[in-house]
Amino acid sequence: MVQKAKILLVDDRPENLLALEAILSALDQTLVRASSGEEALKALLTDDFAVILLDVQMPGMDGFETAAHIKRRERTRDIPIIFLTAINHGPHHTFRGYAAGAVDYISKPFDPWVLRAKVSVFVELYMKNCQLREQAALLRLQLEGGSPGGHAKESPGLLAELSARLAAVEEQAEALSKQLDDDSADAAAVATAAHLERKLTGLRRALDALEPGTGGAPTLPSQN
Repeated sequence: MVQKAKILLVDDRPENLLALEAILSALDQTLVRASSGEEALKALLTDDFAVILLDVQMPGMDGFETAAHIKRRERTRDIPIIFLTAINHGPHHTFRGYAAGAVDYISKPFDPWVLRAKVSVFVELYMKNCQLREQAALLRLQLEGGSPGGHAKESPGLLAELSARLAAVEEQAEALSKQLDDDSADAAAVATAAHLERKLTGLRRALDALEPGTGGAPTLPSQN
């Protein structure tokens, strides 16, 4: 059973949170509400999120300050942030959003289809990264239980299963990359997809090195 991704919705107005839930419910992921920047930071202490939708104007800690805290934490600095704002102060205001670490900056009222499409890209990238980490963990277990030379000769069935599962992730990642190219997607999404493909390549090399007849123990790719 595939675990659902979590999407953090941050807005001080309940009606806005309700509207976001209505728009994103079709993605069939777990939507988590936060009514303030402080509440959002608390949620980020315990849960992993695929993407954060962050309102700019909030009493107390506003969206820019909240984003700054998120980007300072090692655990959360790589989570994509999409800023949502009801006002438009021109290029300077938009630049401040990107400088705070946002991958996108959307003015209200926004097109529900466009917002859903943007969020879905980051959810897909997050899910692929989760699958990749799972494959790397299985591969490490295989290495720990294999022979001193780095070949797991006693479990050829597991090797075949790992290879098949990795192939499925590779195919999905390739399709997603092509979709991003065709749609002229956000640079941040394209860069994340490219990083994912590099990690997949490294994991494939490590898995191939486990096959009988290859020399030396494989080196697993970094999961950063």
